Amino acid sequence: MKRKANTKAVESFRTPAEDIGPIEPGMSVFCITRGQWSMIDAVLHTLEYVHAANLSIWTWHVAVSNVDVLQTLICSNRVEHATLILDNTGDSRNNATRPLWRERFGNNSVRICHNHAKMVRVWNDKFRVLLRGSCNMNRNPRFEQLDITEGDESFDLVAQIEAELPILPPKYSHAEVDRATGVGRAWEYNQLEMFRGLKKWQK
Repeated sequence: MKRKANTKAVESFRTPAEDIGPIEPGMSVFCITRGQWSMIDAVLHTLEYVHAANLSIWTWHVAVSNVDVLQTLICSNRVEHATLILDNTGDSRNNATRPLWRERFGNNSVRICHNHAKMVRVWNDKFRVLLRGSCNMNRNPRFEQLDITEGDESFDLVAQIEAELPILPPKYSHAEVDRATGVGRAWEYNQLEMFRGLKKWQK
């Protein structure tokens, strides 16, 4: 089967600009890196092509080394609105980011759930780009993988799930985070009892 001209797989040894290339309608790029660049580098590259856009960022937590980069995004005139989706454990680690984020984009711009997904949506009236993979916001000198697609069903699915995430109160409970994540839709609560008290994996 003949593949589309704007579909490619890349072993990256260079930069996002060189390896991802132009952001184009219908594109699909799969990259394997060795940590030369991070998710945030790919987002900044995407914005070079998409220009003024909306963002949603899914991450476990924002490392201290990336607070400055996110603050640059917050203040950028290229970002019209943005939503930050954080894990509830990561939420407590992001005291420097959340107030600035809410001040710039509104009180409802931070969503809390159980999250280990690394995804970013970048969109406007011309583009619907989804970036997802193992890459964190910070650089990590290990094998990492990233998929970048424009205009396909994966973007729509993530948008749908985001729209279903509730706004939790400032002092939320574990049960509220469970409900926000929809844990009960995948597991019955009596099935989860065996995991109660076990420590979640943390880096």
